[in-house]
Amino acid sequence: MIRKGENHSYIEACIYMPENKVAIDGNIIVSREIYSNGRNSCKINGRLVTVNELKEFMKNIIDIHGQNDNQTILDKSSHIMYLDSFIGKRIENIKEEYKNIYNKYNQIKQELKNNYGDEKEKQRKLDLLKYQYEEIEIANLKIGEDQKLEEQRKIILNSEKITENLKIADEVLSNKAIDNINIAIKSLEKIENIDKIYNNKLSELKSIYYDIQELSRDITTLNEEVYFNDEERNEIETRLDLIFSLKRKYGNTIQEILKYKEKLEQEIYGIENVDELNNKLKKELNKIENQMKNLSIKMNEIRIEEAKILSEKINQELKDLEMPNAKFNCLVTLNEKNEFNKNGLNNVEFLISTNIGDEEKPLIKIASGGEMSRIMLAIKSVLANVDKVPILIFDEIDTGISGKAAKAVSEKMRKISNSHQILVITHLAGIAAKADYNYYISKVVENGKTKTTVKELNEKETINEIARISNGEITSIAIEHAKELRNWKYQKVS
Repeated sequence: MIRKGENHSYIEACIYMPENKVAIDGNIIVSREIYSNGRNSCKINGRLVTVNELKEFMKNIIDIHGQNDNQTILDKSSHIMYLDSFIGKRIENIKEEYKNIYNKYNQIKQELKNNYGDEKEKQRKLDLLKYQYEEIEIANLKIGEDQKLEEQRKIILNSEKITENLKIADEVLSNKAIDNINIAIKSLEKIENIDKIYNNKLSELKSIYYDIQELSRDITTLNEEVYFNDEERNEIETRLDLIFSLKRKYGNTIQEILKYKEKLEQEIYGIENVDELNNKLKKELNKIENQMKNLSIKMNEIRIEEAKILSEKINQELKDLEMPNAKFNCLVTLNEKNEFNKNGLNNVEFLISTNIGDEEKPLIKIASGGEMSRIMLAIKSVLANVDKVPILIFDEIDTGISGKAAKAVSEKMRKISNSHQILVITHLAGIAAKADYNYYISKVVENGKTKTTVKELNEKETINEIARISNGEITSIAIEHAKELRNWKYQKVS
């Protein structure tokens, strides 16, 4: 977001990851500058990248989990993603191979759909293409003829004006100009021997005389040629109308129309031979379906096996999170209709019963807000052990929990922090008390503008803030309680 009245915002993060190949002196610096005109500038260690490249890079470094993720886990279609993420490399290569074949599968299906599988549709299309082809073929167009016809048409429309003026020019040249120049020549002939200059001018004048005679004959010929009858005029108009009509339908120029004709010819050939092509595509599709089925069966076997392990691990996490009677089940089934999707033939759904004797139901039908937070944390805890993403951010996922459950959640987060960097935004004293470092986030108003401040707290300030969020105000009793909560931090977390 860009603050009102400003034209850009700038965000930068420095992450210490010495094991990452991109790191310089152990650090990775990522930044993004956003301008009010929509322009973006993204960098990784000073190198310009696109927004998508930045997202792709950062998804392997930071995983942000907020309250909205509780909605994601309620979406059945996302469950297979969580399972495959847990399985990891064991399924990745098979899934990648399947994905490539699946893309080819969809491409062939689209080709078959476009190849007029319906006989009536095929014949209708063929009739239309043949009509268009014959219309262009019969016209027998020649490149450049439209320009020539336009020139002829222009002459026809102006023939009366042309004839009238050519006649005047012819008469002037024949009756006046030539006779007058002839008189001038005879005059210069009388003095040509007096001086060389007169002889030279006489030669020039004679040259002009012969040029005008030639020009006069040309104009006379042009005048004789300017003759069009109505039939010839109608023929030109009809031809131009035909060319204009074809341009309107098939291209802006004769060259484009002729290219379109070639395209029609190829399409007609394709439709007339479509059965042969379709049979070839169907054979290829059948071969690909068998490959996809074999890979789907492999993925199904792996998912069923790993789903049991995932369920056991999440159930253990739920016990640690004060849900001892909950039973989580990652159910893997095969698509009854054998309809392939991007994940194969599997359907995956997370089921849970939160009380002894209750039947398993989908998460969306059973879990409360507090339960959802713990279920999500249980899943994240299990995935953290196989997840390479080093930084986890939990944004107020403690909604709906308190007391003993909050303590269990804080202990679980601290356990995850043994192998990951954990950042937590919370309003629960029990969770804040477990942190190695505490920061107080507040808003202040300066010069009519709201600003957010972040302050690192020392131990005394941390205890005061824990007292404040647990009791609403800082009292001696609240401070003693905060100190007791803070002592949890130093208890060993296995």
